Amino acid sequence: MEYRRLGKSGLQLSELSLGSWLTFGKQIGNNIAEDLMKIAFDNGVNFFDNAEIYARGESEKVMGKILKKMKWDRDSYCVSSKVFFGKNGLIDSKPTQKGLHRKHVMEACEQAMKRLQVDYLDLYFCHRPDKNTPIEETVWSMHNLITQGKILYWGTSEWSAQEIMEAHMVAKQYHLIGPTMEQPQYNMLTRNKVEVEFSQIYKTVGLGTTIWSPLSSGVLTGKYNKSKQPKNTRLEMEGLEWLKDKTVTKENLKTVEKLEKIGSDLGLSLPILAIAWCLKNPNVSTVMLGASKTAQLKENFKAIAAKEKLTPDVMNAIEKALGNKPEHPIF
Repeated sequence: MEYRRLGKSGLQLSELSLGSWLTFGKQIGNNIAEDLMKIAFDNGVNFFDNAEIYARGESEKVMGKILKKMKWDRDSYCVSSKVFFGKNGLIDSKPTQKGLHRKHVMEACEQAMKRLQVDYLDLYFCHRPDKNTPIEETVWSMHNLITQGKILYWGTSEWSAQEIMEAHMVAKQYHLIGPTMEQPQYNMLTRNKVEVEFSQIYKTVGLGTTIWSPLSSGVLTGKYNKSKQPKNTRLEMEGLEWLKDKTVTKENLKTVEKLEKIGSDLGLSLPILAIAWCLKNPNVSTVMLGASKTAQLKENFKAIAAKEKLTPDVMNAIEKALGNKPEHPIF
């Protein structure tokens, strides 16, 4: 395993980490979740990602029980949570149980620590921007949690570059601690935010990124090219119809065929090629894996060595397959 600094901070995260969205407490059994965490930790993973909304709090409970059982030294791993949607979702939560106002930010942190069975959160994300709460209130709340020792770093998830910079402006004005990291979706098929929109703030504020969906919810595994209706996929889960319609398109499937050929010529499976490609971006702090099977997770670790095969010529070939001009400036 190799490690990368989280933005301008001194914290080093494993370049591959383990996410729990749609898996822990929902898609997989607790025994599988435990096996996945143990395999990840044994392979050098030191960051485990979670959120209050995942499986309505059950994901954090499952992870918390595993952390307690494993008895790993607390200073050997990082764990996160996210706040905004509320444990029960925006629709079923009361006004005081959702959003980024001080009451929910503070209480959600306490609740997450209890579910995860930890005394503090290493990373705490604002899961979405909150148009109903002044940014000053959110920044102050996060700063206060840091000074209280309940969180170590705070960040954002799916915020725009403008919103992130507004938070930094407030932090600078009041001499507070601003956001250290952002958690955006990033993969071969979803690139604009990480590569274009954030391009300047990597330099100005040293933004770290904990990217999710490196395989574009399974599209970049090639399974949707083999079958229009593959079984037991996350895109078949209730409530994810919007994501399937957005990702499983004729254009994307044609692109996947071209990418599979590139991977085959290198002796790499498409998932390994896709994850290794994400790792080639120096502005990616860690790539979060969403594995639901132990064999799948073990296979994904091959991406660490595989990224060395992605020479400039290979990267240019990938750009061409993606319909872009070669010699992409990010890489």
